[in-house]
Formats: sequence, structure tokens, C-alpha cells
Amino acid sequence: MPIAIIGAGPAGAMAAVRLARAGASVLLFDPSHPREKPCGGGLTGRALALVSDVIDISALAPVVIRSASVEPPQSLDAAEVALADHGATPHSSLVVVSRTAFDSALVNAAVAAGARLIPEKVVDVYRAGSTMRVRTDRREFEAGHVLGADGANSVVRKKLARPFTRAQLSVAAGFFVHGVSGSVIAVKCTHEQPGYLWSFPRRDHLAVGICARAAQNITSAALRAQSLSWLEQHGLANATTLTPYAWPIPSAGFEDARRMTCSAQGWMLLGDAAGLVDPLTREGIYYALLSGQWAAEALTASTERAAALYAERVRAQIQPELARAARLSAFFFSPTFSPMFVDALRQSSAIRQVLVDLVAGA
Repeated sequence: MPIAIIGAGPAGAMAAVRLARAGASVLLFDPSHPREKPCGGGLTGRALALVSDVIDISALAPVVIRSASVEPPQSLDAAEVALADHGATPHSSLVVVSRTAFDSALVNAAVAAGARLIPEKVVDVYRAGSTMRVRTDRREFEAGHVLGADGANSVVRKKLARPFTRAQLSVAAGFFVHGVSGSVIAVKCTHEQPGYLWSFPRRDHLAVGICARAAQNITSAALRAQSLSWLEQHGLANATTLTPYAWPIPSAGFEDARRMTCSAQGWMLLGDAAGLVDPLTREGIYYALLSGQWAAEALTASTERAAALYAERVRAQIQPELARAARLSAFFFSPTFSPMFVDALRQSSAIRQVLVDLVAGA
């Protein structure tokens, strides 16, 4: 009986690679991957370690970081993390890649391992006796297990668990800035709402945006306006092509661990679909890759106990980290703390290194 994976982003593709390499029959459903996504595209050292035997990062034209320093500008509400680009060299603690290139490499690795990519949109998932059924906009499939790796708006989550609450969601909005790049990650504390603006460099464009809690009732249009203001201040608005984006970002860190639902008999939720995103940095690629690997390992170990094995691991090793970040985020982005933190960055090399380590996932 095949294993159906819904969503071919990092979580789904990683699960597909590991399962196919273990000899499982894998159906990987996604009508749109690979595609550019509204995220910085930063891969931390621990994320790179997970894919070291899967893809060749150096072939993806990354902005590769081996050393970094923080260079705060004179503005009281901003700090820029200057990251040295040394080309495609190994042993980096942080690289920045195009999500199109990264996701494509993962999907290609899954197909090369034996997974079958089905470019169809899944519209329904349900249990039928002892098996699972996956219905696309064209036909229906039978599967022994379903892995939901279909993001914040997960069909699998809506059909088999429960949708995210507003309190668990953030909204990211901004622009892909085509025609300009660099080797600097800029992070700006924002006064309009608790959160921060980021600018991540890719080889041929910048990814610039702001993320805010959905509970603050700020619109994606308002967030994009703040991003545009930053671009104008830096002379990037008129001489470049701007592609707007907006996307919800869930985090289980704001949820009571006892109520966290990530699996049951016959199905599991991975990555963003499970809410595995850091609520402080909004970094989710590492958790997506890790959850995909853990789901594959659970199914390989025991198809009968796979759901329980996976849930136990997520609750014990990921949820506490996300919950701690959620508690810290309210303080970190407060109007009182943020200006003090930026001022401290100017004065202390040790504190500058703390921010570098935070950005790098260390």
C-alpha cells in the first residue's frame, strides 16, 4: 500500500526521499511546487546537516555565509546584520537560497529515489475502513498512510484534525525585489506592531517582508506598505521590479502542548501544516525537514505505531523549543525592549554575536 504525501515543499519532499530510499512506495502530490515562497530562504547549519546527503547546496547558487558581524546604522529602530559572502564553500553556518531552486532540488531527489510526483491538487482526504483515501481534482487514490505537508492552509489538517486558530497564526507580507541582491541580511525592529522587518539576499533578488501576529488585526496591505517604505528609504523601490506576496505562518508554540494534534492512526502533519515554525524568528525550514525525516523514520520503524512514535518525538523535542520562543517573542518585540536591544548592539560585540547566532539558528 503506498504512502501518500500531500505537499512537495521541504517537509513533504524530505519525507518522500527518506521513505523512497527505505523502499516504500511513495505518492507525492503537489500541483505547484517548486515555486518561490514568501520567506527569507535562510538555511541554518542544522538544516544544512539534514540535507547533506540529499542535495548539493553548492549547486543552487547560494549566498553562503561563513562569518558575520552586526553593523547597526544610526537609526534607533534598526540593526543590520552584515554577512560575508565567500561563495559556495562548505562548513557554513548559514546560507541563503532561492526557494524555487531549493525545493526543486529536494523534489528531484525524491523522484530520483523512486517517489512518484503527481502534479494534481488534493481536495479531500478521508478514512475508508482500514485505509486512507486521497481525492484530487481529477481522480482518487488509496493509501496506507497520509502525510500532510501542505502548509498553513493544509487540506489534511482541515479534514482530519482542526484548523489553526487566529492566535496561532502570523501574517507575512512584503516583496520580492528583482534586479538587486547583496550579502547583507537586514533586520529592523518595527514600531507599528511587535515584530520585525527582514531583507534576505538571494543571487538575483531580495526577499523583503514583515511578519505580525494575526491577532493584532493588521492587514497584509498595511504590512506591505511598511515594507515599501523601507525599500523607498534604501532607494530600492523605483529602480527594481517588485513582486508582492502575503502568506499565513502558523506556530504551535502558542498552543498548549497537551492540545497539540500532529498525528493519529493513518496520518501525520508535517512542517507548517503541524505549526512547526519558530514564533520568534519565524524560521520553519529546519523544522519542516526534521519533521519529514522523523515521519519517515516512524513509518519505517513501525507502520502500526508510526503516528504515536512521531507525535511523541515532536512533543518532546520540538514543542518545548517553540513554546519557549513564543514566551520570549512577546518581550523581544515589545516597544520597551527593542530599542534597548538595538542600542546594546551598537555597544557590545558579544550581544552582536548573540543576534548573529539567533539568525543562524545556533
